[in-house]
Amino acid sequence: MTVLERNNVKLGGRPDAPPMVFVHGFGCDQSMWREVAPPFADTRRTVTYDLTGMGGSDLSAYDPRRHAELQAHADDLLEILEALSLEDVCLVGHSIGATIALLAANRAPARVSRLVMVSPSPAFLEDAEAGYRGGFAREEIEGLVALLEENHLGWSMQMAPTIAGQPAESPSTVELTQSFCRTDPQIASHFGRVTFFADRRADFEKAACPALVLHCDKDALVPMAVAEWMRDRMPGATVEVLDATGHCPHMTVPETVVAAMGAHLGSP
Repeated sequence: MTVLERNNVKLGGRPDAPPMVFVHGFGCDQSMWREVAPPFADTRRTVTYDLTGMGGSDLSAYDPRRHAELQAHADDLLEILEALSLEDVCLVGHSIGATIALLAANRAPARVSRLVMVSPSPAFLEDAEAGYRGGFAREEIEGLVALLEENHLGWSMQMAPTIAGQPAESPSTVELTQSFCRTDPQIASHFGRVTFFADRRADFEKAACPALVLHCDKDALVPMAVAEWMRDRMPGATVEVLDATGHCPHMTVPETVVAAMGAHLGSP
């Protein structure tokens, strides 16, 4: 199995144009970009894929020991870029996918030229000693992960409305719930712990390329203080606050995300 098969890589847009690679978040798959990637097809080569262990990827390739570190997912991404011989890449990542994109860019700055980070967070955990307000106390994260490990379907139905920032019956919430529920429970529990306990502040502070950070002004997972931290601590970061609710603006207000990206990168 090739890396392109392993991660269910799909190509679109113009083969001769600068590449734009989309990295989805926890419990999701590449379909979450279906309203954002196509508008760039006339001016970019678009690449979508599923993180190892998610969506249509080869689930057997998910190694709990190796993928206990986010860098493993970043290395998977770099394998894809190398297999496609991509240079001058713009990586577009959502949530933990944005962190994965950042780690890949930091490891291969000659290959990745720009980042677009949708609802990123360097760390969800509070760090009172450092004055970092990530949004969650350790006991809150422990409870969140424990529920995910004990009742995957219940966690999915309970958390999807909060993460989407929409009513339970809204299309975005329903899609997110279904995506969470489709994820292999053991992988979801393992990757959930990796995601919610990750602290990559040091990597954000060493960002190797310019980044557009898109932050919703009403995000239950990532408070405004985190956006301000990134604005102040990430070299080359441009933080744009969207008038939007939830953690998934690429699903709930995709036209707003496309417009913000287009204004920063050049019209799609």
